[in-house]
Amino acid sequence: MRVGGGGGGGGGGGGREREAALLLVLIAAACGFVVVLLNLPDGRALPGAGGVPGAVGEHTGGTHVSVKERRMVEIVRQQQDVAAQELEGQTDENAAEADERISRSPPGAKEKLWMMQDQLIMAKAYLQFASLHGSAHLVRELKLRIKEIERVISHFSSSSRVPTSALQKIRAMEMTLSKAQRAYPHCSHMTAKLRAMTHQSEELVRAHRSETSFLEQVAVRTLPKGHHCLAMRLTSEYFLLDPKEREFPQRYTMQMGDLYHYAIFSDNVLASAVVVNSTISASKDPKRIMFHIVTDALNFPAMMMWFLTNPPNPATIQIKSLDNLKWLPADFSFRFKQKGIRDPRYTSALNHLRFYLPEVFPSLNKLVLLDHDVVVQRDLSGLWQINLNGKVNGAVETCTSGDGYHRLENLVNFSDPSIINKFDAKACIHAFGMNIFDLKEWRRQGLTTAYNKWFQAGKRRRLWKAGSLPLGQIVFYNQTVPLDHRWHVLGLGHDRSIGRDAIERAAVIHYSGKLKPWLEISIPKYRDYWNNFLDYDNPYLQQCNIHISTTIQADMII
Repeated sequence: MRVGGGGGGGGGGGGREREAALLLVLIAAACGFVVVLLNLPDGRALPGAGGVPGAVGEHTGGTHVSVKERRMVEIVRQQQDVAAQELEGQTDENAAEADERISRSPPGAKEKLWMMQDQLIMAKAYLQFASLHGSAHLVRELKLRIKEIERVISHFSSSSRVPTSALQKIRAMEMTLSKAQRAYPHCSHMTAKLRAMTHQSEELVRAHRSETSFLEQVAVRTLPKGHHCLAMRLTSEYFLLDPKEREFPQRYTMQMGDLYHYAIFSDNVLASAVVVNSTISASKDPKRIMFHIVTDALNFPAMMMWFLTNPPNPATIQIKSLDNLKWLPADFSFRFKQKGIRDPRYTSALNHLRFYLPEVFPSLNKLVLLDHDVVVQRDLSGLWQINLNGKVNGAVETCTSGDGYHRLENLVNFSDPSIINKFDAKACIHAFGMNIFDLKEWRRQGLTTAYNKWFQAGKRRRLWKAGSLPLGQIVFYNQTVPLDHRWHVLGLGHDRSIGRDAIERAAVIHYSGKLKPWLEISIPKYRDYWNNFLDYDNPYLQQCNIHISTTIQADMII
């Protein structure tokens, strides 16, 4: 029986069409059979059921069957018999078509691997279905084919040519799946089984993702053991110093206004060291640089000891403790803790200290704020020459044409009347991490007061997402001048697609995201830019076993 025209030139495609058409006939016949059953009057038995032939005018089970009804049943049974016989007669033809289809498929081994994985999914579904219905022979055959395909996959290499034995296993599996399909043509049952398997797989994936997320959070919040060792050694040695030796030498050879001032708020010694070292290395006139590092009381001794023993010559450095800023609110170190949020990037008081820059540095009128997860690659003195046109902040915008994710509406709650009436939901988000601030204009416009007002409003109702970034967009709304994107490239802590050209053209690269370069979970291809500014022969790093890992060394060799 041929379904559809087309002459004799169909090849493997025509065979598949015939097979599909025959299966449709089977399903249609079965459905027609059910229709007949459903339309019989109550108590009326099907003629010929149970192997007992019926005849015209016979009484089966005490109920008379009409000639018309019997004729309908016979037509259905004839269609089933013809379709089954033709399917059985196509066994060799199907095998030939399977071989032809496999040989015609793309030469890449990856496609064959996908084919085998699809076969495994179908075979396991049929296996469960066959086991429930007691088809012992089919169960044994499916188990055998599954083992064969799993063995082939386990020894499979996507870079090698597919061996003939693997093609034979694929063909054998196709034949077994064809048998299973003929044995269980009821799509609804198989669909239910596949749906259950899919649901189970999705639940397993969801559980693995949850576990991965949890472990990632642990890794993000936990400094490596070597960093703890370093902090402890530096702290203990700091307190062994004579009090007179705990101060940096006074090296102010110029007036404060003639210096390029850089602020770094950090509790990470090595991260701060990389920012300082890279800035000096890239500077055309490092003698004019002054660093201002602010840290917390716990890390202040370690930070001091590191830079006392590793002075950033010829630049100048000043280190302050957060606890010594007595004018801050009494609860400042704890006010940013939020229920259910443990990520230190969102709860750190040092992140919010940026909104008090004019108070932290009352004698300065302009400075550059650098996050501690950046590397400076170009001289930054040109930032002081940028005209901010009466605005406070110079920063790179993070949105691009058609990119809705980096718009204000994704950080701020525009369902609140106090937000929707004052801000544009489509406004572009500007970056933090490398910013030039006009502190004189900041003071004139009273932006610190504005920050405190919005912060208190946010405590009463949910106005934005966690962290200092959304609040910064509010405080510096319409107060930011967009900088050229070559000043600042972000995303090295989460985006693996950033190209080398974009990175190497940038004045500052920023490891924004969870995958910081000092963590084992960082992105390997970006680590070198950070590691180049640490001296791993330093005695403190040697004593605490802080070194370039073998994965990083391999990347450097490549």
